[in-house]
Parts: sequence; C-alpha cells; structure tokens
Amino acid sequence: MTARAWAFLATLYVVWGSTYLGIMLAIRTMPPFLMSSARFLVAGAFLFALSPGRPSLRQWIAAAIAGGALLTVGNGGITWAEQRVDSGVAALLVATMPLWLALFDRLVFGRRLSPAAIAGLLVGLGGVALLVSPGGDGTDVVGALACVSSAAAWAAGSLYSRNAPLPSQPALASGMNMLAGGALLAVAGLATGEAGHVHLSQVSTESLLAFGYLVAIGSVVAFSAFHWLLKNAPTSIVTTYAYVNPVVAVLLGAAFLGEPLTLRTLLAGLAIVASVVLIVGARVPRLRALVPARGTA
Repeated sequence: MTARAWAFLATLYVVWGSTYLGIMLAIRTMPPFLMSSARFLVAGAFLFALSPGRPSLRQWIAAAIAGGALLTVGNGGITWAEQRVDSGVAALLVATMPLWLALFDRLVFGRRLSPAAIAGLLVGLGGVALLVSPGGDGTDVVGALACVSSAAAWAAGSLYSRNAPLPSQPALASGMNMLAGGALLAVAGLATGEAGHVHLSQVSTESLLAFGYLVAIGSVVAFSAFHWLLKNAPTSIVTTYAYVNPVVAVLLGAAFLGEPLTLRTLLAGLAIVASVVLIVGARVPRLRALVPARGTA
C-alpha cells in the first residue's frame, strides 16, 4: 500500500476508536437516532457542497442502499445500543464485523473458508457468548444483539460499496451516503418518538462538543478516508481497524467514563480480537493478489 493509504488507515484506527466515547457523551443529553441523523446530515451536506459533479439517480439509489446499511442500521444501531452497554463493550462487539465478512463471503459468494477462518469464527463467537452470558457482569443482551447486528450491516454495506455505482470521488460518495443515511435515521428517530425528547436548552456543553467531534472528525475526515480505502486498498487490510478500534475504545472508556475492565470483558475482548486476526490473516493472500488489477488511483 502507499503512504497515503497507511495514513488514512491510521486515521481510522484512532478516530473510529474514539467515536464510541464521543457517541456516549453525545447521547447523554441527545436522543440517539436524531443525534446520528443530525451528525450525518450536517457532515454529508458539507462534503456534498464541496464536491464537484451531479450524481445520477442510479448513484443516489446506490448511496441510499449503502448509507442505509452502513449508517442507518450500522452506526445508528451502535448509537442506540450505547444506551444499554458500555462504549468499550460496544466496540468489542462491533469488532465481530470481519466474522460477518467471512460468512458473507461463504454464503453469498460461495468462497471456501480456510481452517484459520473457521477457527476465527469459532473463537469470535465464543468471545461474544462470554461477553453476553448471564450472571455476574454479563452485558445487556438486547444491547449486545444490536451491536452484533450493526456489525453485520456494516459488513454488508462495505461489500456492497466496493463495487456499487457510487461516484469515484471519495468525498462526494461519502457525502451522498451520509445524506441518505441521515435522512433514514431521521425517519427512525421520528418513528420511535424521539422528537418529544429533543430539548435544546437541556443539551449539555459536553454533548455539543462530542457532537461537533463526531461531525468534523468522526464523519467528514474518517468516512472520506474509509471510502477512499475501500476503492484503493485490500479489504483485508482495511478491516484491520476492527481489531485496533476496540483497544482504543476500551482504554478511552475506562479513562474518561470509568467503565470497568473486568476479567470477563478482557477475556472476551481477547477472544474477539484474536478471531479477527485469524480471519483477516486468512483473507490476506487471496485479496493481496487482486491489488495490481485495482490500482491505487
């Protein structure tokens, strides 16, 4: 990969790991779906306004599909779930995304799973089971299921986006995805009655600062980097952010939110991260061979 690709990947490592903390702070005084909707509508409008080109109807439809999977279900589900689970735990559960990529590869594209990938799936599922098993410090099951479902939606959206008829400019594609996903999140927020919980006078400075960070850095910067990487770097390498983000998120959650680092969480997190390493490592040789054909432009 090029130096530019590594720089963008490092951005995803740090920024997306910190967004779990940002989300937790933002939803303390803001409803989750409408906060997410405002986040992506503002960021999407900014990117769209700065990008040249007039997207076609076909491209807008693709943006709605990708934005619905990545942002409405993927990110919106995580934001909602953080009402019920710690930010670090949410990040660990979302780290199962490569497990879903491997399963979709097998079920949708018929690709055989290597022994390492199969071992990774089993270890990862064991880590999730340990994290949500009842008793002691077990994680809220509903919140955990929302996180895992969000990870599955993110994997599906990532695979779709790779060959979707989206604009070639990463900023424009990101802006369209955010506008479409933000609009769908607004519908979700209104449908769940969040409008009645919006009280601007009660929104804290802490939540506003977190919201600003999520818009400017977590959305505009990170999503532009993500879309560029999807088009210009091997999927197996791009998905390595999935086992760096939870480490960042767990450490930030413990440092700034006082979230407990229990033995169960540490063991489950170790299993999930190990499973991701096994799966990503198993996918690297096959995907690396495709790099010259895709190019880096």
